[in-house]
Amino acid sequence: MDKIKYYYGVDISKSFFDVVDQTGKHDQFSNDVKGFKCLLKFIKEDSLVIMEATGYHHYRLAQYLYEKGITVSVVNPLSVKRFIQMKLSKIKTDKSDAKAICEYAQATQVSLYNGRNAVQAECLQLLSLQGLYLKQRTAVKNKLHGEKALGTPSKTVSRSLVRMLKQLEKELAQIDNKLESLVRKIQVEQLGQLTSIPGMGKKTAMFLIVLTDGFTNFENARQLCCYSGLTPTIRQSGSSVRGRSRISKVGNRKLRNLLFMCSFTACKTNKACREIYERIVEKGKSKKLALIAVCNKLLKQAFAIAKSGTYYQEFFCRN
Repeated sequence: MDKIKYYYGVDISKSFFDVVDQTGKHDQFSNDVKGFKCLLKFIKEDSLVIMEATGYHHYRLAQYLYEKGITVSVVNPLSVKRFIQMKLSKIKTDKSDAKAICEYAQATQVSLYNGRNAVQAECLQLLSLQGLYLKQRTAVKNKLHGEKALGTPSKTVSRSLVRMLKQLEKELAQIDNKLESLVRKIQVEQLGQLTSIPGMGKKTAMFLIVLTDGFTNFENARQLCCYSGLTPTIRQSGSSVRGRSRISKVGNRKLRNLLFMCSFTACKTNKACREIYERIVEKGKSKKLALIAVCNKLLKQAFAIAKSGTYYQEFFCRN
């Protein structure tokens, strides 16, 4: 970051992306390889290109620039939105958004983008598809339950829903098998280390490995807990505001759900987790709060084991 002399904010849409530098110079390019090549001619050396994480649209450009040796940062859209609101801006255009992104990068310390290899990219695509199918499976199950509640369900509708449910189960099983084969291809040792943690399931371990790129995207366990949205938020002000502390939930929802399911088993089989759970409950706190603390403990154990390259040892994981 010390070598950065020029900043370029990028606002991306499906077909085009707008670019504004720190002097206010603006241009627009097509969101394809031709536009990417034109952008390379537009930016200078020792530059930082900043863009928002916008689903699928930003990925190709970020990966292309990274492979060309350009320093890239992909920032949270919510952070940029709050930055724009703080400035009380009344203008909302693609150009103004690109300018705001550029100003945001100059005002804050942004993290740099790390390119993905082919295996990690495929794993992330599989996880996205898995999430879609899981939602569809839940919807079909609810619909099937609703039809049965009618008392006289249509046989045609019921059979169609059952067939769809079986097909979704089949697709999900294939995705699970493919994910496991890919993870074993790149991180077979780490997968074994993580699953050695009592209460840590194979699905959760694989999900962690893919999301963190083998735990290389985080410097410490606290960053990982923040990413998962399990860190507490405190609402206190003066003598009148005494809001209940809650977890932030600004993070990966699926990771939180997987860890929460693991926490039930961890309370029984993982000594360190069980001690934390019992200690919090004995203080009169809710069981849900205790389970969230167990989720944090599991993440910290996973991070420590992944970084040390060792298998779970009860004695070293108690603190």
